[in-house]
Amino acid sequence: MGQIIKGKPVADAISAALAEEVKGLKVKGITPKLTIVRVGANGSDLAYERGALKRCQEIGIETEVKELPVDISQDDFITELKKVNEDKATNGILVFRPFPKQLDESVIKYVIAPEKDVDCFSPVNVAKVMESDVTGFAPCTPSAVIEILKHYEVPMKGKNAVVVGRSMVVGKPVSMLLLNENATVTICHSRTADMPAVCSEADILVVGIGKAKMIDSKYVKDGAAVIDVGINVDAEGKLCGDVNTDDCVEKASMITPVPAGVGSVTTSILAKHVVKACKQQNNL
Repeated sequence: MGQIIKGKPVADAISAALAEEVKGLKVKGITPKLTIVRVGANGSDLAYERGALKRCQEIGIETEVKELPVDISQDDFITELKKVNEDKATNGILVFRPFPKQLDESVIKYVIAPEKDVDCFSPVNVAKVMESDVTGFAPCTPSAVIEILKHYEVPMKGKNAVVVGRSMVVGKPVSMLLLNENATVTICHSRTADMPAVCSEADILVVGIGKAKMIDSKYVKDGAAVIDVGINVDAEGKLCGDVNTDDCVEKASMITPVPAGVGSVTTSILAKHVVKACKQQNNL
């Protein structure tokens, strides 16, 4: 029977360390600040925002929310984003995506200031993840996966890691972060031949494919660590992941639940990136 590894202890440990760092910055007269840019009032955005604001408040990070009208034009949105870029007090910017149809992400991603882009929206930060450039900011969710593996002392160096999913949100960046930890990485996707056979070779299996409970025990190697990044709603209206946890927990050595797994670490990573951005901008 595998261990269910929850996100809260990881998040709490990160937050406690950050609170100490922020105290030290405040002694120097520096207070890190996050500005959230949100278009409209999408329910999932609001839920994440509440968690992020609470986490920042606990750590001592200042926050501001810029709520923009859901029908804002692209030009007006870019004007507002540039104002936040130029705001000396703001160290980190989180822009909620996806956007309404009138806003073109492929244009806007070049506008956000890369040094304040704490969730890897800018192509500059995407490139830094590829180059293992530690001055950049990887996306928060893939970073949370790595922090969980480190917290629970799952060895990555030289291990076979299989990532299910190739999105820019999870699959591709988490593959690069695993590679940076010296894992040997395979990416599976909808065109992969015999996916269960590939996955069942993995010492570490990271799943972010967006299909409720798709991964069952035939995908899991005995003793593997399984990290479930999926968020879905099952037939009974309950939140569930991409992994059938009940079926896989017998074979896995460790497995993250949904909810209370990876998602609960992401706001701590966001806060960590805001503090890092603040320190870099102040040459500390």
